[in-house]
Amino acid sequence: MNKKNITLIGMPGAGKSTVGIVLAKILGMEFLDSDLLIQRREKKLLWQIIEEQGLDGFNRVEEEVNASIEAEHTIIATGGSAVYSEKAMRHLKEIGMVVYLKVSCEELKKRLGDLKNRGVSMKEGQTLEDLYEERRPLYEKYADITVDLEKTDIRQAAEMIAVRAE
Repeated sequence: MNKKNITLIGMPGAGKSTVGIVLAKILGMEFLDSDLLIQRREKKLLWQIIEEQGLDGFNRVEEEVNASIEAEHTIIATGGSAVYSEKAMRHLKEIGMVVYLKVSCEELKKRLGDLKNRGVSMKEGQTLEDLYEERRPLYEKYADITVDLEKTDIRQAAEMIAVRAE
C-alpha cells in the first residue's frame, strides 16, 4: 500500500467505526476512532462538548485533534463533521488515503436514533436532510475513493476498500 493510513469519512451512522474495525482486521492494521480521541482529550462525551462549547467550540476541538493525528498503518474513523476543517482534511490526506462511506439519507434515518445524544454536530433547527446536503459535497471533495454502502454489507465494503488500498 502506497499510503500509510486509511481515513474513513461519511455521515453519522454510515458505518465508519464498524467498517473500520473489520478493515483493520482484514489488513492487519491498527484502528483509531477520532471521536474517542476527542472525548479522551476533553474528558467529556461529544454531546457534552457541543452543549458546553457550542458547535464552533466543538469544531475547533475536532480540527485540533484530527489535524494532529500521528499514526502509521492505521484505519482512522473520523466524526461526520471532520470535513468542515480543510486543515484537518489536508493533514489526513497527507498521511493516508481518504475513503467516503456513502449511505442514502433514507438509510441514515433508519439507522440513527437521537442525534443530540449521539453528539452530531448540527445547527439549531437543521434537519438530517439539511445536514446530508451540506456535507455530501465535502465528502466527495476530499475522498480518494467512494464506497456506496447501499449495495453492500460491512464485510464486502471492507474487502472492497482493502483491494483498492493495496
